[in-house]
Amino acid sequence: MVTVEIPSEYGYVMLTAVSTLFIATWHGIRVGSYRKAAKIPYPYEYASYEQISTAPPASQKAMYLFNCAQRAHQNYNENHPSALAALMIGGVGYPRAAAVAGAVWAVNRIIYAVGYTRAEEKAGPGEKKGGKGRYYGILWNLAHLVLVGLAGKTGWDLVMA
Repeated sequence: MVTVEIPSEYGYVMLTAVSTLFIATWHGIRVGSYRKAAKIPYPYEYASYEQISTAPPASQKAMYLFNCAQRAHQNYNENHPSALAALMIGGVGYPRAAAVAGAVWAVNRIIYAVGYTRAEEKAGPGEKKGGKGRYYGILWNLAHLVLVGLAGKTGWDLVMA
């Protein structure tokens, strides 16, 4: 039988985990403001292609940005559970490394979301739009892999103890 002892530095892991909950709330509020500007009623998740293509230019931009904000939020929701689980598991064995990787993940999720909704500003002449600004926050992807690796290593360490 293995006894698992929570290291004193695990508090950093927990604070990092809590920060991701605030980011989730921020995403929801942010999407709500874009939804209001685009005049997309609930329960519709996105502005449709038909809605965007038949709307006046100012409304098209608002709908496009709403879709970008919504997609960034959905991407966050898709990745948050596994990142949070990996953070909490990996933090048992490697609390400082997990807290740092979790903080990098969290900060880059914000950069990703903001960049996604600023994509139009970044598109040059002849360039396709499409949320390219999100690539500025792509480090979340690497941090996510580090978290999964730390969780795997923590599990391995427990099995081998």
